[in-house]
Amino acid sequence: MEFNAIFLDFYGTLVHEDDDIIPIICEKVKSTAAQECALKDIGAFWWNEFSIMFKNSCGESFRTQRTLGIESLANTIRKFESNCDAEEIIQLQLEHWTKPKLYSDTKPFLQAFEGIPVYILSNIDSSYIQAAIKYHDIHVNDILTSEDVRSYKPRPELFLEALKRYRLNTDEVIHIGDSLISDVGGAQNVGIQAIWLNRLNKSNTRRN
Repeated sequence: MEFNAIFLDFYGTLVHEDDDIIPIICEKVKSTAAQECALKDIGAFWWNEFSIMFKNSCGESFRTQRTLGIESLANTIRKFESNCDAEEIIQLQLEHWTKPKLYSDTKPFLQAFEGIPVYILSNIDSSYIQAAIKYHDIHVNDILTSEDVRSYKPRPELFLEALKRYRLNTDEVIHIGDSLISDVGGAQNVGIQAIWLNRLNKSNTRRN
């Protein structure tokens, strides 16, 4: 089937996620914690705090990923009685967002779509993804983020706004991304066909 446009996720799809950065931040919390704790416990607590905030962030209650990251990390620091400053140590993650490692096949992959409009649909804050696009000299037709629509994938708002903004019907576009929930599930829920780009050989479940 031919498509008139391609929707693409960015982090985890075209560039590496921050999986190598999170343990470094957790180690900073662990090394200054007043109680005995394991890295996995710190990471799990932080992820749970972030996930709760993330799911409740929409519309008037929307907060950027930067804000969610700092607030959830601050809660984690308090939980483990660390004296770290959340805004200071999260800079490692924010710096990664602006200069993530590019997958070696990304540019050939994009070049294969020459003549077909390609639009990035990302949950990461606009300023960070724009910086990353510029850093790697990636050329796409447009970038639309959750910050623009005040809603995160897999909610429908980002996909629906993309269809409206780029004047596309659901059967004219395909979405490609690395998350079964945010990308595949989110796109399919509004009637867009989706491809799961499973770079990390994840199990075929809706938990990622």
